[in-house]
Amino acid sequence: MKTRSEMREAALRIVYKINVFEDARVYYEIDDLIKEEYEVENDFINSLVKGVIEKKGELINLVNSYLTDWNLKRFNKVDQALFLLASYELKYMETPSIVTINEWIEISKKYSDEKVTKMLNGVLDNIFHSGEENE
Repeated sequence: MKTRSEMREAALRIVYKINVFEDARVYYEIDDLIKEEYEVENDFINSLVKGVIEKKGELINLVNSYLTDWNLKRFNKVDQALFLLASYELKYMETPSIVTINEWIEISKKYSDEKVTKMLNGVLDNIFHSGEENE
């Protein structure tokens, strides 16, 4: 059985692929991408990935509202996926806020650079303190 951290990383890879496919205008099935990355049915991954896709526009606006002199489009596809998944989990899922923030910061350290990790931490901290998480 995989840990939640490993499931978050699987979700990151899936949302990254979706970002690439959407930019290239390549057709994809969300369920197929999830199954490719994670063979067994998993509610946590399904909720994260499908939630990000469903709320993508809202999440982009939310993240952009907390990025000073930056825009999510300026980040690479992996970093975009990090911001979207972390903000979705913080805002819409039942995971304790501190766990969500810590987990995504650790994943960011593994997949991105220090500047992005600091920006992600700032955005998540702002979402948390604005009371927008778990509404």
